[in-house]
Amino acid sequence: MKNTDRPLIPQKSNSFSFVSHKKELQRNLSLGFFDSNSDEKKTAEFLKDKINDGDISNKSENDANNGNADNKGEPRQAVNFATLLQDIDLFLATLTDPEMTELPELPEPIIRKFLDVVDLIVANCSGDEPWVPEDDDHPILATIDRVAIINAEITKHYSEPKYTQTINRSGSVLHRCMVFLEAEFHLLLLEDHNANLSCIIPTEETEGEPEKPSLPYTPEVAEQLRGIASSMISAGYVTECCQAFSTARHNAFHSIISSLGYERSSIDDIVRMSWEILEGQIPKWIKSCRQAINEVIQCERELVEKVFSCNPKFSSEFFESMAREAVIYHLTFPQAVVMTTQSTEKLFKVLDMYETLKELEHLIGSLLPNEREAGDNLSSSYNLDLKSEVRTARSHLGESAVMIFCDLEKSIKADSSRTAMPGGAVHPLTRYVMNYIKLACEYKGTMEHIFKAHYKPAHHTDNTTDDNDNPFAAQLIKLMDLLNENIEEKSKLYKDASLSCIFLMNNGSYMGQKIKGSEGISTSLGASWARKRFSELRQYHKNYQRETWSKVLGCLKDDGITVKGHVQKPVLKERFKSFNGIFEDVHRTQSAWVVSDEQLKSELKISVSAVLVPAYRSFKGRYEHHFSAGRQTEKYIRFSPDDLEKYIEDLFEGTPMSMPRRR
Repeated sequence: MKNTDRPLIPQKSNSFSFVSHKKELQRNLSLGFFDSNSDEKKTAEFLKDKINDGDISNKSENDANNGNADNKGEPRQAVNFATLLQDIDLFLATLTDPEMTELPELPEPIIRKFLDVVDLIVANCSGDEPWVPEDDDHPILATIDRVAIINAEITKHYSEPKYTQTINRSGSVLHRCMVFLEAEFHLLLLEDHNANLSCIIPTEETEGEPEKPSLPYTPEVAEQLRGIASSMISAGYVTECCQAFSTARHNAFHSIISSLGYERSSIDDIVRMSWEILEGQIPKWIKSCRQAINEVIQCERELVEKVFSCNPKFSSEFFESMAREAVIYHLTFPQAVVMTTQSTEKLFKVLDMYETLKELEHLIGSLLPNEREAGDNLSSSYNLDLKSEVRTARSHLGESAVMIFCDLEKSIKADSSRTAMPGGAVHPLTRYVMNYIKLACEYKGTMEHIFKAHYKPAHHTDNTTDDNDNPFAAQLIKLMDLLNENIEEKSKLYKDASLSCIFLMNNGSYMGQKIKGSEGISTSLGASWARKRFSELRQYHKNYQRETWSKVLGCLKDDGITVKGHVQKPVLKERFKSFNGIFEDVHRTQSAWVVSDEQLKSELKISVSAVLVPAYRSFKGRYEHHFSAGRQTEKYIRFSPDDLEKYIEDLFEGTPMSMPRRR
């Protein structure tokens, strides 16, 4: 037999020519559903309508390889197509009968008639109009499935040269059907593309439970895709079908990720970014990363499992490929961030990224099968490598966070400013460090974890055991002690010992309020450390009382006023004058001092009043009658107890005040 006479088995290309004309892309596709229970009569009526559209009645004579004279005029007999289908099904049933002992005669005329009709139908459906009405339960996929079965069976069982033309004809029609189905498959995948994106991307947060992400296609379109995929795969065109689906969904995935606001950049570009730009990119990366893995990929999994329910192997491979692509797409960013210059302000963004990768790592473990589940293959190796890369990236972020937090120690030591804060106000270093520590303790669980994993102390201390149990808490105590030492050194910048005490109280109170307001700080520092610091705060208060008011109270003592039972008026006058002068000076000076903590301010004023006012009231009551009424009394006894209470209220308000002069 010559080469030209051999059966021409259709060669499946890697990719058919998809319909790309704009008009084709925009046409209303409506494949409908394949109903396996549709009867042959319905099939015949549907195909009859297609054949008798008017312009293709005699086309079969030229389309059937010009070699089948028996087919003339046959398409017009489509009213008997139900009988034709029954004959085809009977023949195929005979071939697949396990008890068959001898091949039946090939009914070439029937097969050729059937192939001619199908060829005309596909040609008619490939125009600009929808290939099947929307309200039709079309059976065309079932008809194409018969073509695939015919081609497979006669190629397998009938290899004689006399059947070459029929075999070639069946292969040619099957190939044309597959080209048509792939084009329709591709068009459906692109249908309402913008709507697909908004469908798959979660909407803004609303009250109540968040909505579950939906498929990127309507249930009708998804079912149409499933029907076409089933037909193509059963015909042996697995590669073409899977490649069309994979290409379309990978392109859609990149569009979706871009719409989330994160654009992938190279490591070099990220390293060169300023912190202001990088800081703005991190929340976008976190949002994109979480939604891509938690929601988008899950939707893709549901879609591919629905469309390729007949090919679970491809479904699994496609999903793993998409999951790997989503992870790799987002993995460059954290790898680059750890390469940027470290600074204390980056800590919290790094921790956010660390926690995101931790979530991602856990999710990847559930999405991508492990070695035992996947078996010893290349996909399993890819999965293991990817999991290792994510784990490594997370580890590097953890190391970076530990180093950044420990750099706070250097910042405290480096702050050696020699300018005293006006009015003894809280020092900026105290505010910065305490707010920084408070924010860090909001990540307490993460900080403790990464410190245990990555902290390497520069030297061993006496409390090495405690450090090993909770190195983060040990570092936190170290930072607080350093801050206290630094503040105590800065308190020595004040020449006025009372103001130095106010400065220490202000800073100590600020620290105490931050500790009380943060469960993370208080539990990390421990009760004993807190008791020690609050005890120091009370001592500062006592020191202030002694430094300021001991001199004032000294004027109200009885020593030296009475000699041998007689009041020494010159001494008494000097005592009142001294009291007036010292109190006025304290009022003028300390009204300009600052105590920002309202509770501390109130406690200071109450404690001063509790000591000074009763002592003054008693002293005044004992000696004021020694002055003659009128100007002499007004000259030396300038304040009533109520006046003292009023002027004490002026203290620590940050505004210098003067007392009105009496005439």
